[in-house]
Amino acid sequence: METAPENKAFPVSWDMLHRDARALAWRLSSLGEWKAIVCITRGGLVPAGIVARELGIRTIETVCIASYHDYENQGELQVIKPVDPKVIDLEGGEGGGVLVIDDLVDTGKTAKVVRQMLPKAHFATVYAKPVGVPMVDTFVTEVSQDTWIYFPWDMGWQFQPPLSKDTRG
Repeated sequence: METAPENKAFPVSWDMLHRDARALAWRLSSLGEWKAIVCITRGGLVPAGIVARELGIRTIETVCIASYHDYENQGELQVIKPVDPKVIDLEGGEGGGVLVIDDLVDTGKTAKVVRQMLPKAHFATVYAKPVGVPMVDTFVTEVSQDTWIYFPWDMGWQFQPPLSKDTRG
């Protein structure tokens, strides 16, 4: 019996990401009238653009937080750019009427920092891992905690070895 690989890979193509971000927009479309999107950079930029287009949202703000400093291990969080106070003050303040969009919630550490900035905002991600799920309001696809998602902006064209070590055809 073959043992499971230590790290599970979930490669996401541009087509998959577009489809899943549109699915996120469909879920969000019936939940309210959104005044703005705050995307968590950098991963939230592409999904936020797709959601903004689908929902007709013109105000898009960023919050810039670095957490993966070596593309493998989540390190100390660093807020590089906070949310513009004009966006925080929409709909009575604290992020009311604001969608926060990211590509993935992993441990929820980044979402927790942004929730402190925008406690009334609606948090949505395309992908979610179990530990981070409680920190988001809406997501499309859940993957296991030990899965590494390879986003299309991180990948190039190369051979992918099969899961099985038996390559005898």
